[in-house]
Formats: sequence, C-alpha cells, structure tokens
Amino acid sequence: MGKAIIIDDEKHCCDSLKWMLDRNCPELEVVAIASDAEEGMRQIKKFHPHLVFLDVEMPSMNGFEMLAAMGEIDFSIIFTTAFDKYAIRAIKFGALDYLLKPIDKDELRSAADNFLNKSQQLSVNQVSALLSHIKRSNESALQKIAFPTIHSYELVALDEIMVCESSSNYTKVKLANGQQMVVSRTLKDIEDLLDSLPFLRVHHSYLVNLNYATRYVKGEGGSIVLKDESTIPVARSKKDELLRLITQLPNLKDQ
Repeated sequence: MGKAIIIDDEKHCCDSLKWMLDRNCPELEVVAIASDAEEGMRQIKKFHPHLVFLDVEMPSMNGFEMLAAMGEIDFSIIFTTAFDKYAIRAIKFGALDYLLKPIDKDELRSAADNFLNKSQQLSVNQVSALLSHIKRSNESALQKIAFPTIHSYELVALDEIMVCESSSNYTKVKLANGQQMVVSRTLKDIEDLLDSLPFLRVHHSYLVNLNYATRYVKGEGGSIVLKDESTIPVARSKKDELLRLITQLPNLKDQ
C-alpha cells in the first residue's frame, strides 16, 4: 500500500479527495492532510509519503513554490488545480500528472493507476523542467522541457531542439549536437507545448525549430534545409505561413 498526503488550502477539496481515495483507490492510504504548503512540508518530512496530491493555487506559498523550497524530491506528485492554462502548461513541461477540479473519480483512478504502475520514482529532471518553465521570464534561466523516454526523463534545453518527427504514438527528437531520442509523446503533444516561435509544424510529420533552418527550397510546398543539411518537406497548406515567418529569420534564404 502506498502512503499519500493531500495538500490543499480548501477543506472541502481535501475532504472530497480523501473520500474518493478511500472508496476508489484502496491501494493508497492517506496518512496526512495539510492546509498550506508550510504544513505540507512538515508532514512530508514526518511521514515520507510515496505520493503527494498537491494543490497549485494556495495563499502565501503555492504548490510550485513549495517544490522549489524543498530541494530534494523523493516522492511522486499529482497536482490538483482548477483550469489554469499557465499552470497546466508548466506541469506538462515536467511530464507530470495533474487532476482538474472538481476531480472526477474515473480520472482519479486513472492517475492512481499511472502512479502505481510506474517503474521509477519521480525524476529530478521532471521537477527541474517544471521550475525552469515557471522561471522563463528570467532571462538568465534557460528554459527546459522533460522528455519521457523508455528508460528515463531527459531534460532538454528548448533552444537545443532542432526537429521533431512523428513516429506513430512516439516522437523522434533530434538535437543540435546530433543526439537523437525517442520520446513517449505524440508530435501533437509536443506541438502543444512548443506552440510559439521559433517552432513550427511545417508538415504532418515534422515540427521544426526555424532557428536551425538555413535554406528554403521552393516547390509545391517546398522544403526546409537545416544546419546539418537534412531536408524537411513543407506541406502545401503550411507554405504561406512559413513564408510569412521566415522574413523574421535573416539567416534563411530561398533558392
């Protein structure tokens, strides 16, 4: 049986979640409930839980700030949050689990199963990626993303990603240093995270970092040549959007 702690400043949310866990997830034992982050940290040190249900939005110190203050994280986390696009995006950058309030019992059961079936504990890289994303407004902080692979979570700087290629339910990611990895996420999942310049879905199968494009070759859709001389096809439906964007990239020339 896994030990769990609930950290949430709203008592009715705590009571409801514990009730649902008791009835739907008997493999998890709620050993403590905390009403704020400071109390939560004390309970974590006392009980050494396997899993923490952590509310994002709390006064004084929110869930993200609590993790930053703790340093070493030796437990798994399932965030609980009302719909907050910014918070959810940060959580996804760390490849972490979350539940939207009000919590649905089937989604809770699914999240509990994900935790129970994990072959490894929370990776330091996952929390690092989450906190890096949160600090992205700090120019000295290099924004990173945690990519789940078969055996680990790889922490990758966004500006090192050259191209992502769809491979069924997986994605092949090529970095600027030539390293390649197979990520356990669809290309659509990664596109949703990298949904702004310099990343562009130029083709059904390819998401490209345009900072690594060196040449555009004209054609029906055309193609993009990257700095390693690889050629990426451009879908006809993406051609106009690409041509609008490449004017912002002085290193890119057409031929």
